[in-house]
Amino acid sequence: MSFIRSKLTYTRMIVLSFFCLILVGALLLTLPISSKSREWTPFLDALFTATTAGCVTGLIVVDTYTHWSIFGQVIMLALIQIGGLGVMTCIAMFSLFLKRRIPLAERRLLMQSAGSLRISGVVRLLHRIIIGTAIVEGCGALLLATVFCPRMGFFTGLWNAVFHSISAFCNAGIDLMGKYGQFSSLSTEGLAFNPIVNFTIMFLIITGGIGFVVWSDFVKHRFDFKKYEVHSKMAIVTTIVLLVSGTVIFFISEYNNAFKGLSLGQKVLAAMFQSVTPRTAGFNTVDLTNLSESGRVLTIILMFIGGSPGSTAGGIKTTTFAVLLLSTLASARRYGHVNVFKRRLDDNTIVQASSILTVYTSCVLISVLILCAAEPFPVGQILFETVSAIGTVGLTLGITPSLCAISKIVLILLMFTGRVGGLSLMLVLAERRISVPKNRPTVQILIG
Repeated sequence: MSFIRSKLTYTRMIVLSFFCLILVGALLLTLPISSKSREWTPFLDALFTATTAGCVTGLIVVDTYTHWSIFGQVIMLALIQIGGLGVMTCIAMFSLFLKRRIPLAERRLLMQSAGSLRISGVVRLLHRIIIGTAIVEGCGALLLATVFCPRMGFFTGLWNAVFHSISAFCNAGIDLMGKYGQFSSLSTEGLAFNPIVNFTIMFLIITGGIGFVVWSDFVKHRFDFKKYEVHSKMAIVTTIVLLVSGTVIFFISEYNNAFKGLSLGQKVLAAMFQSVTPRTAGFNTVDLTNLSESGRVLTIILMFIGGSPGSTAGGIKTTTFAVLLLSTLASARRYGHVNVFKRRLDDNTIVQASSILTVYTSCVLISVLILCAAEPFPVGQILFETVSAIGTVGLTLGITPSLCAISKIVLILLMFTGRVGGLSLMLVLAERRISVPKNRPTVQILIG
């Protein structure tokens, strides 16, 4: 990691690391050995696939199982794992395995990459990430293997179990179920409502998307919620509220729509899964094209919010959503500050939350305008795809494979922006200027 000593800022290093990861992955996926037909894959399709894997999104232009060989699938799995944990985190893991001391500069980079709140204890957090990831993905693979191995054969079933466990934990949503029908995800017969498959995938998605800082708090304080840091409390409470409310609303709105013809138990299970997967995994157990308009809107909202900071998930993040909501309530009540869990939120946190919302909303609106001009699809479908891309979700209404080159490039940029973070990307693109503090006269304007 000698490049760390260069003049690059920590944010730029993280962005550059993801860019290099995607570029290398794209070059490998273009090779004939990566496709089952042993033919060269067009670079744009390979780049799109490498981006969706490295940015743990799940939108695909070619079916993973039918197009990519075992070599190509291994490349995609490596991109998912590295992209999910963070490139810098994975590099630091090798340093720990080699028993190399991590200097201060690298600890600062790890702090930002892993979403830690402070530099002290960042190496200990990294240890927990490594061990926790191995345990959770391993247990998930074993549980899935009990279903996949009898259905697909031992070795094929085991490979599928490992692939889907890592893909779910990293919130990627990429699957190998194309053998039962291209782009079918988990909606194939016999798996869509299998309790082991559903609850295992949901557990992996939630665990990977809750955030590594929350992990650390759980390891440290177990179930003593009062001792958790405010960040962990906000992430957990917001996640629970979104999951429960999402399940109830999906159950009601899709009862006679996407869930029509299912038993009561299957409808409950489908509602739970549909509430979990937009946060931001991308698997689906029902045909999303059958969703009601209310179901589509709710899915877009959940995709836009996403998971928690310092996790494998994307979106504006649960804590950002909570801060914006609390700030709005405080403003409506004319409170001077935002208080949560008997603590006062830093004013800069509120400003950053507003900036993130502005950046993500602007990116979505601009992208929708471009895709509407380039594609014949309705604006509702295009909005669904763009939010899915920037939220690194991967849910689709089936139009992604049919998009033109310009639209694919737009989605690639959205996926990259969503993974590195809209605010981080703006900081990278902005020029670093030395500003002299100036106290300007205060003025009021009319808003609202």
